[in-house]
Amino acid sequence: MFSFLKGNSINTTDLQQMLDSKPIMIDVREKSEFTAGHIPNAKNVPLSKISTYQSKENQPVYVICQSGMRSRQAVKKLKAKGIDAINVKGGMSAWRGVVRGGKL
Repeated sequence: MFSFLKGNSINTTDLQQMLDSKPIMIDVREKSEFTAGHIPNAKNVPLSKISTYQSKENQPVYVICQSGMRSRQAVKKLKAKGIDAINVKGGMSAWRGVVRGGKL
């Protein structure tokens, strides 16, 4: 059923190791969730607005939410637009790195 995810996901540990290269990250949680705590350099584009997202760069876009459910939906929508989107498995619930904003 979720065949679009095959090869299109990353775990939070691997993403954390990539932070120095400043990957493009989209957090699809609601603004209040994002403000409460997010990965540095992540941009907030709530799932309800993901269809308006335009990638300006030709590189993968890493998509995160709280648990991985909304980000999977977002990845599917972004891929349909031709964007190389990658789901962050486990979402912020699995994130053990630095967080900007409040505490999770």
